[in-house]
Amino acid sequence: MTGALDGIKVLDLSMGAAGPSCAMYLGDMGAEVIKVEPPGGEWGRMLGPPFINGVSAAFLGINRNKQSILIDLNKPSGARVILRLARTCDVVIESFRPGVADRLGIGYEDIRALNPRVIYLGISAFGQEGPWRDRPGVDGVVQAMSGIMSVTGSENGPPVKVGVPAGDMVGGAFSVQAVLAALFARERTGEGQRVDVSLLDALLAFQVIPVSMYLATGEELGRQGSAAPYASPNEAYPTKDGYVMVGAYTPQRWHSFCEAIGHPELETDPRFAENGDRVRNRPELRAFLDPVFADRTTNEWVEILDSFDILCGPLLGYPELLSHEHVAVRNSILHFDHPDLGPIHSVPVPARMSLTPGGHRRLPPAVPGEDGVEVLEGAGFTKDEIEALFSEGAVQ
Repeated sequence: MTGALDGIKVLDLSMGAAGPSCAMYLGDMGAEVIKVEPPGGEWGRMLGPPFINGVSAAFLGINRNKQSILIDLNKPSGARVILRLARTCDVVIESFRPGVADRLGIGYEDIRALNPRVIYLGISAFGQEGPWRDRPGVDGVVQAMSGIMSVTGSENGPPVKVGVPAGDMVGGAFSVQAVLAALFARERTGEGQRVDVSLLDALLAFQVIPVSMYLATGEELGRQGSAAPYASPNEAYPTKDGYVMVGAYTPQRWHSFCEAIGHPELETDPRFAENGDRVRNRPELRAFLDPVFADRTTNEWVEILDSFDILCGPLLGYPELLSHEHVAVRNSILHFDHPDLGPIHSVPVPARMSLTPGGHRRLPPAVPGEDGVEVLEGAGFTKDEIEALFSEGAVQ
């Protein structure tokens, strides 16, 4: 085995980011992934700039380890091709608005009738049930509704969207988790099942700690910049040349922190003696610490704090992060050469598995449908059937 999911076959009907990233990570772990695109290619190919020779860099980042076939679902024979492909697949992923797959004849019940062992994952903004199920949604809308924008940003500033598509990425990650759990359950029961992942639910789960705090108190946390609402000091402080993130809120580390910054008297100050005191009096503590940290560089503070076993790290931009020695040693950036697009750089699956490491095996499809014939042949379509599908325009 070269991957934990060797032998698992995935039919990816999704577009955008959440579904494609889920399918890619399954592919990274060894699954065979067939990506189905509509005529002209999925809309994720248009996300940009930047583009690499006309192909979206974002698309290339979340679509490796996939074969691409271009199918027109507006043609009756297009849906029949999907059903035939799905008969031999372990997992089907779709991100249509709820009800669309059913109307196209490729919904869960349609495929389960042919393949009762299928794991059928539907990813949508609001889920397969509820009064908002039929509404369209994207990452920004879901972030706004999820509450995450109410706790992101500076204290007195406007709502701020997380700077990455958090709903999509978290939704994709939770989808991987759900698919793996469903595959494990199938090993015991022999039966597949339907999986419903809502991006709104995913972001709600992502916020389980602050949401639990609100449910316990009824008090909104509000925006606190880089600070954690439940611990202090646990935030970024400006240094002479940047910022350093510090976490020193446990009793032992608070003691060590006061020693490290040269102010042991701070430990017994009644305003800051316990974590709860420091959280309540955060502005006063911040006013004391800001000039202390501003006196040295970020690297100096990291060395000092680390020598006292204080949780800390520099605030890095992408240039500094991607050139960091630790990132290099961990091989945290994936580099490969595409014959048509040249060098491509991306991020590998974060899990490092000693026995079944998986990894990059197939380049992302630069051209929509470039593997169509190979996919159809692998599914048992005859040469005449393939020619007929292309002639009809069902496959392009």
